[in-house]
Amino acid sequence: MDRPVLTVAAIEARLAAYRRFEVEPGSFARAGVAIVLRDAPGGPAFVVIHRAHRSGDPWSGHMALPGGRQHPEDPDLVTTASRETHEEVGLDLTCGGRVIGTLDDLRAIGGGRRLDLVITPFVFAFSGPVDLTPDHAEVQSAFWVPLASLRRPDARGTYRHQYAGYDLEHPAFLYEGYTIWGLTHRILMRLLEILA
Repeated sequence: MDRPVLTVAAIEARLAAYRRFEVEPGSFARAGVAIVLRDAPGGPAFVVIHRAHRSGDPWSGHMALPGGRQHPEDPDLVTTASRETHEEVGLDLTCGGRVIGTLDDLRAIGGGRRLDLVITPFVFAFSGPVDLTPDHAEVQSAFWVPLASLRRPDARGTYRHQYAGYDLEHPAFLYEGYTIWGLTHRILMRLLEILA
């Protein structure tokens, strides 16, 4: 039997009951990322970015959610996630969006090691204009992905790469030729588990 089609309102209701894991404020730098959801035919869709290739960026060229490090002038991480989303893909979450949930804090990993950076994913409902305008200095491309597509068996895959002479494999989502792995895969898996 097919799953009933979720709506953003139904996702909000499920997230309201979720008790997330929080990392206490401390010596770690903080970052906020946005899972931007909008209702679409066939169910909600979310924004994914393909990061630009940049020297020194541990996530260069990866598929990701919009977001980034908290700036000193950001009063909170919701502001960080909103600001970064506007800078990276042109969506103004302060006008067309609202936070409907917050997922577990995650420690970032880069270059095969844990980084002194904690990332908080915020789930936004968005009802503004849906055209994405990537800032090509940071983002190669950006597009909407149907959330339901992550549940299909052919969306489950593996990302393989070499690091320090070792062959490594990571679970991944596959979508139209793109591979979503690492931190973004972890965040989206947690969202799917909550909604299951």
